[in-house]
Amino acid sequence: MLKPTTKFLIVDDSLVTRKMHKNTLIRIGFNNFVDAADGEEAFKVLLDCAKTSAPIEFIISDWNMPNMLGIDFLKKCRAEKSFQALPFLFITVESEPSQILEAGLAGVTEYLVKPFNSDTLKIKIENAFKKINKLS
Repeated sequence: MLKPTTKFLIVDDSLVTRKMHKNTLIRIGFNNFVDAADGEEAFKVLLDCAKTSAPIEFIISDWNMPNMLGIDFLKKCRAEKSFQALPFLFITVESEPSQILEAGLAGVTEYLVKPFNSDTLKIKIENAFKKINKLS
């Protein structure tokens, strides 16, 4: 069962989108978030939180961002042993089959194409946790 205090890292270059994701997460029962504007910043946040008693428990990331694309952020996470089993959800406008396949091969846990609603996000989050728990 997911806890309301599950710590999410929300990664998107749009501040408005990050706020919308937080509001959606609040509507479905979560209340613990940190955010970053791109993959480079997100990886620093991930490392910093890993050194504390409150590590990141779930990543939601966009694909298209400056400095480091979401797909590169995903690959960097999966290259680190401590982040290999961390649930990672792409929320993106990228719907090309080749990109979805690339994300799958890189180790994405779930993939959600914009636009979406809160029910769909909740299902994707629950599915991601189920997948990760089966691997553990």
